Order: sequence, then C-alpha cells, then structure tokens
Amino acid sequence: MVWLAALVTYGEAEQIFMRIAHRDRPSTSIWRQVQAEGERLKQYEEQRQSQTAPERVVLPPPGRDHTQRQGVSMDGGKINIRGEGEGWKEFKVGAVYDVAVEPEWDTDTAEWIDQAHGVNIAYRGVLGSVPDFAPALWSLAVDRCIPQAADLSCTADGAEWIWNVADDLFPNARQIVDWYHATEHVAKAAEALHPKNAAAAQSWQHERRQDLYQGAAKHIAALLEKAGLPEHATYFHTHQRRMQYQEFREEGHPIGSGTVESGIKRFKQRLSGPGMRWLRAAAERMLVLRGAVMSGDFDRLWAAAPLI
Repeated sequence: MVWLAALVTYGEAEQIFMRIAHRDRPSTSIWRQVQAEGERLKQYEEQRQSQTAPERVVLPPPGRDHTQRQGVSMDGGKINIRGEGEGWKEFKVGAVYDVAVEPEWDTDTAEWIDQAHGVNIAYRGVLGSVPDFAPALWSLAVDRCIPQAADLSCTADGAEWIWNVADDLFPNARQIVDWYHATEHVAKAAEALHPKNAAAAQSWQHERRQDLYQGAAKHIAALLEKAGLPEHATYFHTHQRRMQYQEFREEGHPIGSGTVESGIKRFKQRLSGPGMRWLRAAAERMLVLRGAVMSGDFDRLWAAAPLI
C-alpha cells in the first residue's frame, strides 16, 4: 500500500485497492500508514548518510577503481509547501547511473551515431538547501560505487550550486554542461545580437552551434564580447572547459542531463500535481518513498529499515 501511494495519489490508491483487492481502504488510512512507514524509511536513510559520510568511507587504493563508466547529474524542482510564506520551495534531485553506449539517430547529421546514455539509474530527492542535499547524494553515490569509478562524469545545467557540489564530492569527474541548455544560451545570444533580423539570428545560431560542439566556446565568448554583449559572453567563458562536446562524446560520456530532468518530472508527477500542497514533513517522507520506487530500490529499503 505504501509502495502504491508513492506511485499515485492517496485517492487513486484507495480506488485501486478497492478495484484490485476488493477491500475498502480509505485514503486517510493510507495517508496515515504512509506517514508512519515513510518516517521509518526516512530515518534509516538519514542514519545511512551519517555512516557513509566522506570522512568515514575508505576508498580502494590507486589502481583499484572499477572500469564501469558512470555518471552523476543534479537539478532542482518546486514543491508547494503549506504554511511557509510563498509556498513553493525547491527540492533538489541527484541521479547516479551506469553509462552505456548505444546507437541513436542524430537529427543534426542525419545518421546513426553511438550515443552515451544513463542506465541503471538511481535517484535521491531532498527538500532543503545544498548542505541538506549533498550528504544524501553522497550516500546514494557510495551505494552505487560511484566514488570508485575510474571514469566518471557529472552532467548538468549551468547552476553554480551544482558545480560546487561536484567539486566537493566528485573532484575527478568530467564536468559537462548539458548540451541543450548550452544551445539555448546560443539561441538567446543570437537574438540579442540580431534582435530585428530573424534570418541573421538563425544563421548565426546555426554556425555557433557547430563551434560549440567542436569545443570553441571561447571563440563564441570573444564574438559576443566584441559585439558588446558581455552578459552573454560570461556564460561561455565560465563553462568553456565543460563544453568540449565532441571530445566528451568521443570518450563515451553523455552530453545531456536527461536522466535527472526526467527524474525531476517523475518526482513532480507525485508531489506537484494540480492542487497539491504538502506539510514539509509529509513531503520529505514522500521524496524518500518516491525516490526508492523510481530507483527500483523500494523492497530493499523496506526490508533494511528497522521497525520503529
């Protein structure tokens, strides 16, 4: 029942329970069980975080890392929290995954190319600040052997907090700005450069996308500075080392952060539906439950967490 309530609303869980099990389980009863069991699982996760703190984790000696290429992604979304000012508060999500290379149709080149994708994805969602989120992400990473990966990348958008976490927790990871976010910045720069000439903006954008893919973010920044658009140039200056897309792709790293972006959407399906407003404690419990279900880890977590 708790597993089901992490998939659908309490009202829908009530209907499914009646339809499948032919038993009347009011949504209020389901809600109470979710709060009790969600707190049990949340306390276990917090205990695990203290046990897997970076200073307590002993990593293998040099040369003993595993060879499975892996990745990390981070992003944020919003939940409506009752009784806290404006209501909408950010929750942060981390995704860790193995990387597999599979053929995919490339619309730019009109041919099949080998493309890196995240597989065996695990998620952790936290309602709170970066200091609240980082230990949860690290614990998840330890569970999935991320710190022992010889070949690791962190792919995300350009948010500063994400790269600060990546620097602290995964200093050896390749940092990659999500390709689609980067191309959006190219499009905005093109519009700023040619505000009254859509054709010229489109042509400039097409040329600069090619530059961007080939790792010439510094060139794009120089063009924008020369054009008197330093506010657009700064983005490409800041992230040029994270924008070596052709090189990253040839090395077998994902250049898109779709793993975590799809994860955000799946968290929001359960926590940010029409009219949903949460007490903070209830939202925190549901984030744990939802993350476990999305990661295919619910049964293990349920069995491992001691009874309260």
